[in-house]
Amino acid sequence: MAQAVEEWYRQMPIITRSYLTAAVLTTVGCTLEIISPYHLYLNPKLVVQHYEIWRLVTNFLYFRKMDLDFLFHMFFLARYCKLLEENSFRGRTADFFYMLLFGATVLTSIVLIGGTIPYISETFARILFLSNSLTFMMGLCLEQAQSLHSHELLGSVHLHCCLLTLGPSWLLYSGGEQHMG
Repeated sequence: MAQAVEEWYRQMPIITRSYLTAAVLTTVGCTLEIISPYHLYLNPKLVVQHYEIWRLVTNFLYFRKMDLDFLFHMFFLARYCKLLEENSFRGRTADFFYMLLFGATVLTSIVLIGGTIPYISETFARILFLSNSLTFMMGLCLEQAQSLHSHELLGSVHLHCCLLTLGPSWLLYSGGEQHMG
């Protein structure tokens, strides 16, 4: 059993393996209280005024506490990343990395710009971690890449890929609002 898990892990593409490892280690570190989520969340004021630049990256690595929701997020993170990196970006690891970087930049920009708009800034102020949003973005990219494919569910029901990809993402998406703890 341990060898099967190790082999599965080693066969993952490099970006998928790196992101999954960083996300698991960050969440486990917070669960064991080695690191505090208060040092990870996206806080524009601390980034700009106190030069806490790491917050631009760490808010994509923390998936709240270790529970069933976390396991589902890790499953879909590994699945979406691996399928994108192995299929749509086969042999183009740098392109996949830049796609993730671009997506993270756009998500961060939306939160930062949205936080400056007077009537909706309170909503954006509650968005502390963008890890769920990045996973959702990868699901959307995967759906777009495989929109013409059809898959069988339980051997009898045929579904378009968008239903298989987006359904779990919508179920896991918490509306952007996450609480530390």
